Amino acid sequence: MKQRRFGRTNWQVSEIGYGMWGASGWKGSDDGQSEQSLDLAVERGVNFFDTAWGYGAGHSEQLLGKLVKRHSAQKIYVATKIPPMNFKWPSRKEFTLDECFPAAHIKEYTEKSLTNLGVEKIDLMQFHVWEDGWATDERWQRAVEDLQKEGKVDAFGISVNRWEPENCLNTLRTGLIDSVQVIYNIFDQAPEDELFPLCKELDIAIIARVPFDEGTLTGSITKDTVFEEGDWRASYFVPENLISSAEHADKLRVVVPSGMTMAEMALRFILMHDQVSSTIPGMRKERNVLANTSVSDGKRLNEDLYKELRLHRWDRQPTSWSQ
Repeated sequence: MKQRRFGRTNWQVSEIGYGMWGASGWKGSDDGQSEQSLDLAVERGVNFFDTAWGYGAGHSEQLLGKLVKRHSAQKIYVATKIPPMNFKWPSRKEFTLDECFPAAHIKEYTEKSLTNLGVEKIDLMQFHVWEDGWATDERWQRAVEDLQKEGKVDAFGISVNRWEPENCLNTLRTGLIDSVQVIYNIFDQAPEDELFPLCKELDIAIIARVPFDEGTLTGSITKDTVFEEGDWRASYFVPENLISSAEHADKLRVVVPSGMTMAEMALRFILMHDQVSSTIPGMRKERNVLANTSVSDGKRLNEDLYKELRLHRWDRQPTSWSQ
């Protein structure tokens, strides 16, 4: 497993991280299966695990805490997230800081996460949604500084709302944020426009989330795909999104090299950008762990293929279903 520098924290993290949403809160989640996959990921060199209180109301955090204890001889970087107080994803511009992240709420959920994880200090605590209009509000700033002074959090980050990579730029300039988690993949290349350059200037780490566009970039989504009742993707892949997503995936199928899956190509595309510290695919099953971690072999995409993939950029705007 190759490692990359995590911005100004200077942590060395696995370039393939582990996104833990699927370990809790998804239809079909199974603790036994999740624990086997998590253990295998550690064996394969993964040392960066991303969870959130919102994944199963703390259950995913508890699974990660148990993993840390099982592998206490090695450093595992623990990243989690504070849910907005109104429990609405994504944020909306009309939401106020008081509705989402008052200081007392920030501190309360940091304590909850510490308890769930069973650790004395969280490596990376992130705001699970964000509005850049809150950037200069000193109340969240003081809460962040207090938690760090108290030794409860090492670094702070922001998870940017879907398809809004610029909705954090002023916040990054406060100097209080160490990482940004943003959707970045073959389709979603917009973070390269303004976010990536500012992160480079300020030495802020980048976590690339949703590397497979919720499944579209694995090649498994077609116009006829039907999700089981209770699967959150049924509310995301509404007809207008499902059909368009499948059409974009179909255009990619013809360029997937022989001997490579679309999912592997998608991960390799992300790793071509040196500014990405880690990408965090979900890996509920052991076969997913094996497939995703095998991509960290130092091999780069053919330049002609990379140029072709850059032409598949798909700029989208937030809608009522883009959770």
